[in-house]
Amino acid sequence: MTRRAVAVVAALAILLVFAGCGSGVSSTKQSEQQSTAAAEASLRAQGFTKVTLRIRLADGSVEEHCVWLADSELEWQQGLSGITDPLIAGGEAMVFSFDSDSDRSFWMKDTLLPLSIAWIDGEGAVIGTADMDPCPAGTTNCPRFPPGRPYRMAIEMAQGRLQDWGIGPGATVTLAGGC
Repeated sequence: MTRRAVAVVAALAILLVFAGCGSGVSSTKQSEQQSTAAAEASLRAQGFTKVTLRIRLADGSVEEHCVWLADSELEWQQGLSGITDPLIAGGEAMVFSFDSDSDRSFWMKDTLLPLSIAWIDGEGAVIGTADMDPCPAGTTNCPRFPPGRPYRMAIEMAQGRLQDWGIGPGATVTLAGGC
């Protein structure tokens, strides 16, 4: 084989290697993106919208996050049932907002993802938190998670993430406009 032929074969081999690399996004990452997109489409089809959650941390700094809003009876009942994406369909959390004080308990029926919950009073103060594990399929008597006292908002997110956002004692939580 001539040098020229060897060079052409080598160039073709290099092109095939790079062509096999595709978009540079792994199949795992593509699958996660598709799962998040499907979950977001499902939540939007059910009427959920996104709003800005504003958190004033104990040190006075403020963080804002775009989250899903549940503010109707139908949305409160649906919540995060069936969601398996820990990023909560690109919103990372769902906020249950009530027009007046509520003492509703939460449960994990048909909820597949372990969640943490924080209850927020009418002044925006965190009044309690809990970690909630999924209720086994086919169970008719799932554990209830009571708030302990009346609240105006409840925030659910992947278990253990409340601390990541600074949602705890000393923090103040409010809702702002859409995002």
